[in-house]
Amino acid sequence: MECFEFVFIMVLMLKLLGIINELSHAKQTKGLNIVNALELIHDVKAQFNTMRESGWDNLFDDARQFCDVNGIPIPNMAEEISVRGRSRRDGFTITNLHHYRVGIFYVVLDKICAKMNHRFSEVTTELLMCFSCLDPKGSFSSFDVNKLARLAEIYDEDFLNHDRGVITGQLETYILHVRRHAAFANCKDIASLSQKMVETEKHLLFPLVYKLIELALLVPVSTATVERAFSAMKTIKSKSRNKIADDWFNNLMVCYIERELFNSLDEATILRWFQNLKSCKMQLPRNPARVQP
Repeated sequence: MECFEFVFIMVLMLKLLGIINELSHAKQTKGLNIVNALELIHDVKAQFNTMRESGWDNLFDDARQFCDVNGIPIPNMAEEISVRGRSRRDGFTITNLHHYRVGIFYVVLDKICAKMNHRFSEVTTELLMCFSCLDPKGSFSSFDVNKLARLAEIYDEDFLNHDRGVITGQLETYILHVRRHAAFANCKDIASLSQKMVETEKHLLFPLVYKLIELALLVPVSTATVERAFSAMKTIKSKSRNKIADDWFNNLMVCYIERELFNSLDEATILRWFQNLKSCKMQLPRNPARVQP
């Protein structure tokens, strides 16, 4: 651990984790705003590209300063070393500078950028950009009829040929309609927009637009909820419960995933509600003793 290579890799990891920290935390939330996600993705990609182009000097200086403070020897960057897996007698040698800059720094950044481009490809980015046009902030300042109409082509199985022909006109009427109504002025994101659409029954007036809003809410920007659901399935459906019915299993899943909400409920209120049911076949105890897990 007391060598320059270890310090260099640790400093590199700290800088990379610092760049991706906000995006990682945002993706772990149960619900993520599409507009915020798109902005974070663009920012992270831009930071990685900037770091690759001009971040070497600052990174190397930080590693060298740490080594100077802690008395860790710094190798001569111009010194030649043998390539790993090759013998010096074969003539395959590189400098320390090439090893740290090309063999570690560039390789790590290139792999991360390739992973980011694969995870958020041009198709995915286009999809997010189109959905971001539904954002109601700033009196629907991001609204773009052409990009939203493009979604009907991407989701061709969800829209009929007739729907794709009339959606442009419905979008133009929709944006004029919602900008004139004060009820939509307080909408902060697509989720609140969908709620307001149902409250004002505008989802019946503009069914195609509301279908786009529904699709936007289903975009898997964040996989955290899905990962939690699979973890819950492994916990609930054990070997002793492998024949559990679907309805009962679904109820247990909801209780387990939303356990924070259920823990906040008053048990006495729930018992009174069941006691007042006419179909209740037995009388529950009035003051049940709380069973400690």
